[in-house]
Amino acid sequence: MHAISSRASLLLTQLLITGLVLALLSTAAWAGVPNKDAKPAYAEEQTMLQIEGDSVVKEPGLTNAASGRVHMDRHFLGQYGATEANVIVQRGGNTWRHLRNGPLASIAGFILLAVPLLIFVFYKAVGAAKEVPPSGRQIKRFTKWERQVHWATAYSFIALAITGIIIMYGKKIMLPWMGHDLFSWFAIISKYLHNFVGPLFIVCSVLMFITFLRRNFFNRNDWQWVKQGGGLVSHKHPPAGFFNAGEKAWFWLGVTLLGILMSITGLILDFVTFGQTRYVLQVANYLHIGGAALYIAAAMGHIYIGTWGTPGAYQAMREGHVDENWAAAHHSLWLEQVRNGTATDPAHRQHPDARPGRPSPRPGPAA
Repeated sequence: MHAISSRASLLLTQLLITGLVLALLSTAAWAGVPNKDAKPAYAEEQTMLQIEGDSVVKEPGLTNAASGRVHMDRHFLGQYGATEANVIVQRGGNTWRHLRNGPLASIAGFILLAVPLLIFVFYKAVGAAKEVPPSGRQIKRFTKWERQVHWATAYSFIALAITGIIIMYGKKIMLPWMGHDLFSWFAIISKYLHNFVGPLFIVCSVLMFITFLRRNFFNRNDWQWVKQGGGLVSHKHPPAGFFNAGEKAWFWLGVTLLGILMSITGLILDFVTFGQTRYVLQVANYLHIGGAALYIAAAMGHIYIGTWGTPGAYQAMREGHVDENWAAAHHSLWLEQVRNGTATDPAHRQHPDARPGRPSPRPGPAA
């Protein structure tokens, strides 16, 4: 079962990466594709529509690499050849502006406001997990490297989230009371910080994926955890290994899936040096905004469960160790492996006295 789940997860990741890369790098996608839904906003655009309507030459289709490159069509005004330096009007830009500042901004904003509200309601209605009386015996859970990778990824993510929100909503929320002079500094700093931290976040995400991959494959015990809802409501935590099914879902759907989406679209928007047309940049921006809203929302849930929702969880990632009673309550299968000397996580697999069938010595409080 474990091997099947591992192969399925790897295959899903490979298919996702392949599909995104092929879609963004295909000849058709990088051509200037006409935007039939764009609304004309300028006289030049009206002229374009008139010329197209009177033309007897059929416009190249979506899969034709010549679309938008060697003639005037719905998407471009002027012939631009290898670059877009002489494009006067790109009609699709008007549609992008309407979608970005309209539906996309509204939906993303609703998600970012609704999720923390729902978390607060859940906390008030259900409450946090019950605190476990400490035993005084500490168990190593995360190595120093694992904690450094986690916090580097977390801090860069928070920086991107804050600056991204300023870029997206600052003009509507901050500009009216800040004024143009002060807000311009916030906007400029946010833009450059977002652009420079983005690649750093990608590096951290890759390191996190490599570091925690081996312990995030699903197994049959995870299904029991899912059926019981992880004990979030009942506060009766089902047996779990080093990571439970919820943590594994965050790893695959958040860190991996949304991480890939944000990385690819972010690089396309950050480094406009590989022949991207405006059309490609606009599609990447749509996906980047949608992915960011989902990623931030999911991160809010992750932060809640790892702090107020589960007392003792934050200590594990901050200091690297947990109390033995906490491990028994939340990750009993992992604790059993530690006691038997069969744990394979980096914090215990090198234990000199750990032998199968023989309990490992229990360390005292960490220094």
